[in-house]
Amino acid sequence: MSEPIRVVVTGAAGQIAYSLLYMIAKGDVFGPNQPLILHLLDIPPMMGVLEGVVMELDDCALPLLRQVVPTADPIVAFKDVVAAFLVGAMPRKQGMERKDLLAANVKIFKEQGEALDKYANKDVKVLVVGNPANTNALICSQFAPSIPKENFTAMTRLDQNRAQAQIAGKLNLPVANISNIIIWGNHSSTQFPDASHGKVRVNEGKDLSVREAISDDAWLRSVFVETVQKRGASVINARKMSSAMSAAKAASDHMRDWFNGTSSGKFVSMGVVSDGSYGTPKDVVFSFPVTISNKKWEIVKDLPTDDFAKKMLETTGKELEEERAEALTIIGA
Repeated sequence: MSEPIRVVVTGAAGQIAYSLLYMIAKGDVFGPNQPLILHLLDIPPMMGVLEGVVMELDDCALPLLRQVVPTADPIVAFKDVVAAFLVGAMPRKQGMERKDLLAANVKIFKEQGEALDKYANKDVKVLVVGNPANTNALICSQFAPSIPKENFTAMTRLDQNRAQAQIAGKLNLPVANISNIIIWGNHSSTQFPDASHGKVRVNEGKDLSVREAISDDAWLRSVFVETVQKRGASVINARKMSSAMSAAKAASDHMRDWFNGTSSGKFVSMGVVSDGSYGTPKDVVFSFPVTISNKKWEIVKDLPTDDFAKKMLETTGKELEEERAEALTIIGA
């Protein structure tokens, strides 16, 4: 067993955290031999609920969990953490648009960026889950200048998981047989779920492209894209609450791959600060296909994109530029 690492989860009394904390504490993210000290941050009115969450973590009797630190103080929450799951944000409710979330949530992520800058480990890996995740991650990074920009990411893994599940369902195959589905752009209804580089394992040692296996480009460009784009709204309409269990699983997947790397020939989708690859706007947090090694991600370069894809990337890039401008206006930057 190695020394315990400190991990913070914000919004720790909330719905997503309720599933996520168990996944982290039992070893799904950082491995079965990595002890943990969990820092749980929430707002003062939620401290009573958080006390119950701490009790439940105790009652799980998890061997890797060495200590739980519940707090409403960002100084305590971010002190010496090596991984941060920024989940806490005003949730999207029925009838709300993503832009409605900006005004409330951008200020939260400014403050958390400042706290990370002062108190966290300088190589902390930050995953922003709270929406609008891409722009919140950008703002957070701007207020943490001593931490590398590449250490701030936004979660589009939920969209990737949704997209893989749609392809698997269409082909009546296990979801593990589907790989290299890309989410481009914003975690919003403008995102582009792209199966054109996807692979399908049809039997041991034999892969097909998704396009070959499905043989229906019209479906891949319409029903598939729209289903993934609107899946979050569909969940809200059905549950009357936003995605929680699936969001927690995606956050776990994202951070696990960041710490452990991607396997050969496979890539995953992460919202990262754009370098302008694929003609995307620079200095927005844009979801790209990435490979990961030694806890460092790298954008997969030179994938062919057709006119349909280029148009989709342009649309989602424009939305991210608009969100960035609006967010900077709100915080007076």
